[in-house]
Amino acid sequence: MSDLGKLLIVFVTLVLSGCQKDKDDLTAYIANIQAQPQPAIEPMPVMKKYEKFVYSAGELQDPFVKTVIDVLPAEEEIKEAFIDNGIHPDESRLKEALEFYGINELQLVGTLQQENIWALVRAPDGIIHRVKVGDYMGLDEGQILTISDRVVTLKETVSDLRGGYVERDASLSAIGVN
Repeated sequence: MSDLGKLLIVFVTLVLSGCQKDKDDLTAYIANIQAQPQPAIEPMPVMKKYEKFVYSAGELQDPFVKTVIDVLPAEEEIKEAFIDNGIHPDESRLKEALEFYGINELQLVGTLQQENIWALVRAPDGIIHRVKVGDYMGLDEGQILTISDRVVTLKETVSDLRGGYVERDASLSAIGVN
């Protein structure tokens, strides 16, 4: 065996014998801990017995059914009250990108003048759309009538709640919605 191997064996033997002295302190510490009194563990809480509940309000009135019967006009009266004014949304027209947002969600951020004037409108998703007179935006079939530096005016087609439709004016301004 070489001198280096012998030296390594002597070194390992010294290190291992040094570890033996540290074990005596560890053994004394463990004995000291085990000699201390152990804290008492609380017993498990007693579980309450399950009590069956019988729902007895099944015969009572349903809270989701109206108790008062609304007096509605006869169906003939409703038809007579509805006069077709010829205003209807165009069901065959494909929706444009800004018609999926309410007019109050859109923001006029500027205009662009080329051959004609374009409005730059920011959608809630952050995309800026370029629109011109005649384009549609908003949830109520809003067709753009005019565009200026500060305001886009629209004509919306909304339900009159009697089966017909009416037109109303709306606008989108650079500072907000009117």
